Formats: sequence, C-alpha cells, structure tokens
Amino acid sequence: MKTLLPNLNGKGLRIGIVQARFSNEIGSAMLQVCTDKLQEMGVKTKHITIATVPGALEVALVLQNMAASGRYDALVAIGAVIRGETYHFELVANESGAAITRVGLDFNIPIANAVLTTENDEQAHVRIEEKARDAAVVAVECANLINTLIGADD
Repeated sequence: MKTLLPNLNGKGLRIGIVQARFSNEIGSAMLQVCTDKLQEMGVKTKHITIATVPGALEVALVLQNMAASGRYDALVAIGAVIRGETYHFELVANESGAAITRVGLDFNIPIANAVLTTENDEQAHVRIEEKARDAAVVAVECANLINTLIGADD
C-alpha cells in the first residue's frame, strides 16, 4: 500500500494569485498573509504572480487564463463577498465559487479558494489571517500532491 503524505515544501513551485479589489482592505491584507506564508514554505518571490481584478466575479476568468498558460503549479483566489441588502450577495458568492471550482477541474490545477463570504465586515476581518494562511498551505500541498500523482510511474 502506498500512502502519499502531505508535502508542504514550496521549493520550485510556481503559484498564481488572483485578488478581487472589491473590499480591497480585506483582500490586500489576505494577499500579504498568503504571500508571506508561501515564502515561509519555500516558494520564491519570483515564482509568485499576482493579478488583481475588480471583484469576485472576475476572479475565475483570470484564474482560467493563468491555468491555460501552463506556468503554474497551483492558483489562489482571494477576495471578500460581504452580504448587503439585496440578493446580489447570493449571486456573487455562488457564481464565483462555482466558477473557481470549475476552472480547477477543467484545467486539472489546484485552486485554493480564499474568497470569503461573510455576513459583515467584522466577520471578514476575523477570517483574514486563518483563511489566507490556509490558502497558501492548500496551494503548496495540493500542487505537490498533483505533481506526485502525475509523475507517478507505478
């Protein structure tokens, strides 16, 4: 029996990040935490590409183009969708989440979805650190796992 253990060594990995600028204070803070954690795990600064987009609905399109380029081992989606007074929150939260997942499956690339969906700004601020660190860990671990699976010769 072969067990593939988590590998959190980011050395040699190339990571693409797309940050939604809507709720930019939250997204920018998440971006900083995520990139700090990636570097802590061994991902070189020169191997991290960051793109920003207006809002959460635009994230998937840029992720799709990054994935299609074949230049990245994993991708990260960062942003915040905060409930307002209209149904728009559900639309943006659901559609952006589904599109991000679809890009990962269509292109066989791990995508850490760190687009927060919260009831208010306070909930989003509380989740910045943990969600952004988790996204970095997920990106590195899943990139290594997929690279191992694809390179497996058994």
